[in-house]
Amino acid sequence: MTLETERLILRPWEEGDAEDLYRYAGNPDVGPIAGWPVHTSVENSREIIREVLSAPETYAVVPKGEGRAVGSIGLMIGTSSNIGIPDTEGEIGYWIGVPFWGRGLIPEATREVMRHGFEDLGLERLWCGYFDGNEKSRRVQEKCGFRYHHTAENVPCQIDGLLRTEHVTTITREEWENTRA
Repeated sequence: MTLETERLILRPWEEGDAEDLYRYAGNPDVGPIAGWPVHTSVENSREIIREVLSAPETYAVVPKGEGRAVGSIGLMIGTSSNIGIPDTEGEIGYWIGVPFWGRGLIPEATREVMRHGFEDLGLERLWCGYFDGNEKSRRVQEKCGFRYHHTAENVPCQIDGLLRTEHVTTITREEWENTRA
């Protein structure tokens, strides 16, 4: 499935995106703050496309003027989320390459994934989380109407042996509908 906004195409990842993925995910300012290790090569990025980014409801973020993937956004429904939610709820995760920070692209992508989750998939609640220090991610969630729910200590992330503090936010379908009225 492909989703579209004013400035973005959200489409499934393809193995041919590996070079673009490595270009942005190889930057140490991107992955570690989000809880995953820096990509080490184009082949490493290709493997991540096959094993991680090929999951259902995971999209490459492609600005219409760029024509290439510059970030990722995904909706993990029910047990595919690591925060223990029912199948009627989903968790949104995202990142974008450094050259595209501060342009409002991830809030735009997040709003479209929220719409898709609530309208197309009939989800009842959406969740997001950010690790301590990731102020950019916190701001995206605030801009999109997510509200603080709880803080979890000693949360394992994809970086071996590293435990982090995660702040979890949420929005219900009713809250989302009220923001659109």
